[in-house]
Amino acid sequence: MIRRVKESVMKERVNYNDLSAFDYNLSHSKTRPFRTLVSMYKGNYRRMGFAIILFLIKNSPAWVIPIVTANIINIATYPGDHTMREFWLNMLVAILVISQNVPVTVWQTKVYSIAVRYVEAALRSSLVRKLQQLSIGYHKELQSGKLQSKVIRDIEAIDFVSHQFFYTLLPVTTNILVALIVTMTKSFTVMLFYLIALPISIFLIIAFKEKMTSTNTEFRKEIEDMSAKMSDMIEMISTTRAHGLEEVEVEKLDYHFNRVQSRGYELDVTMSLFGASNWVVFQLFQLLCLAFTCYLAYNQRITIGEVVLYQGYFNAILNQISHLISIYPNMIKGFESVNSVSEILMVHDVENYNGKKFVKEVKGDIRFEEVSFSYASGEKPVISELTLHIREGESIAFVGESGAGKSTILNLLIGFFQPSKGEIYLDGDPMSKLNIKAFRKNIAIVPQDTVLFSGSIRDNITYGMPSVEEKSLLEAVDAANLKGLIEDLPQGLDTMVGEHGGKLSGGQKQRIIIARALIRDPRVIILDEATSALDNHSEQLIQKSMENLIKGRTTLMVAHRLSTIRKADRIIVLDNGRIVESGSYNELMASEGAFYRLENRQAEMKG
Repeated sequence: MIRRVKESVMKERVNYNDLSAFDYNLSHSKTRPFRTLVSMYKGNYRRMGFAIILFLIKNSPAWVIPIVTANIINIATYPGDHTMREFWLNMLVAILVISQNVPVTVWQTKVYSIAVRYVEAALRSSLVRKLQQLSIGYHKELQSGKLQSKVIRDIEAIDFVSHQFFYTLLPVTTNILVALIVTMTKSFTVMLFYLIALPISIFLIIAFKEKMTSTNTEFRKEIEDMSAKMSDMIEMISTTRAHGLEEVEVEKLDYHFNRVQSRGYELDVTMSLFGASNWVVFQLFQLLCLAFTCYLAYNQRITIGEVVLYQGYFNAILNQISHLISIYPNMIKGFESVNSVSEILMVHDVENYNGKKFVKEVKGDIRFEEVSFSYASGEKPVISELTLHIREGESIAFVGESGAGKSTILNLLIGFFQPSKGEIYLDGDPMSKLNIKAFRKNIAIVPQDTVLFSGSIRDNITYGMPSVEEKSLLEAVDAANLKGLIEDLPQGLDTMVGEHGGKLSGGQKQRIIIARALIRDPRVIILDEATSALDNHSEQLIQKSMENLIKGRTTLMVAHRLSTIRKADRIIVLDNGRIVESGSYNELMASEGAFYRLENRQAEMKG
């Protein structure tokens, strides 16, 4: 049976590329997280409905057995009023409702689990997809630790609250309804007693709800902050050690640990008081129910079997409500996690490029026409009315003081930002009309901060290219001046680079990035201060690699060291987002203008 269930689940695998509804169609409101949770199951309502029917069938012993027990006790207590046929009929009913539990439970779990696991995987997939869609500006405001907490911890909490809804809230509701209906048909007086107990439990939940919700929200945020700081600490551990700042980092983390401890303590005390109050009240009501029904039986208003029936139903109601109240704090955590995940899914700060024109081939002719750009948080334009024509195959270097707008121009061309005014044209087509993903597949970027993932050198070079000929790979390795390094390594291209390339030097990592660019044979190259953090020997190797990279390709580069851009076709000097000079290295040096002063200043600093 388990094997058949697994096979069925495998058939239910879904293409998560079709799950955009998670991103934009959530009926989200922080005051109504339950509605948001329900909306997450859109497309699975029929399956969930069938699971509920199966659940009611498998849970039927909880309602039938008390009735059978009461009947059998009455048959034994008042034999003159009953026959053995009634006894065996009740026994047969009990055996049937008990026996069906195993097959129906497995069936119900199969149907329910497919829906829940689908939503769990779909939420994670949608979060990752949304993170890929969010603007670069938004990402700069996020901390990776907080995101990891949402993808892992919050999804688990949502999964928990889904399970609790199905296995706690549903039984509580059905048990109460069945108990009230059966009791009402036998004794309206006892039913009124039940109705007195239920508002007490509701009052307990209302009394503690606001406190538990606020405490859980604070606790969740402290966990996210702690996770973010932990991530930062791990990223900075080499820098921390190098400067002897271990204790500073420990103190920072201890501060957050103490805050988590404080919020956790407050949450524990609140939950403890909530649980204890619930237990005392319900035990008293259970005792009162026993006394009340025994009093009615003593006065011959109900039978002994009915005492057992009512006591059984009341115990079931109290146990279910008690269980609901005991897990209510965790359900609050789950609903808080629904809000937390929705914070990402409902963000509208996504990349605005939504052009449709598909770029099959890029030649590399680029024009900036009256382009201006300002960051959302800034008043002063970073780029002001920039007009620039970069011809196909031309290499352009941007120089200027820090904040002059050099990297912003590159980010505008990549499409990380859109111009506030003006337009950028690629081979005569406005970038705003192009399919940005198709365009980016025709460019390569070599950033200042090398980004390698924890895999082999081969994996990092062929990133995003599942099928690459070995000959092409070796040619890219040779052109990037990596051949000597690869030959010295015992596992060659299959050598693992460690987390973020930690086993390699800065120059080695940079050459791997260049090999990654070369193997794609792009028509547009973007170099963002690719040699600024390297020593002279590594810089020389990188320079040779970059010469191979930019040969015959349109190249835009930003260089901190002005000596590295001497071979550029044109050098553009920027000041406060405007072009103040333009020309070859020799022309600019001869004019003794802004570039000449920058070059002399660097020469003096080296001296």
